[in-house]
Amino acid sequence: MGGTSIWHWIVVGLIVVLLFGRGKISDMMGDVAKGIKAFKKGMSEDDTPAKPVQPAEPVRTIDHQAGAPTSTATTDHKVG
Repeated sequence: MGGTSIWHWIVVGLIVVLLFGRGKISDMMGDVAKGIKAFKKGMSEDDTPAKPVQPAEPVRTIDHQAGAPTSTATTDHKVG
């Protein structure tokens, strides 16, 4: 009881072929093979080191602290 024999697998295989048909099973296996190939190709592309992306123009920064002219005029107003 509970053991699976070769006859059990033959009957299960026949039922699957009857339900899905030979054409659908072969199409499905072809799709699986294409997926595996695409996965392997994607994995091999990930192994190559990524090149750093160089911007088209150099990055321009604004230096806020070095020699920036200030327009705060100090005047002494004495009241009194």
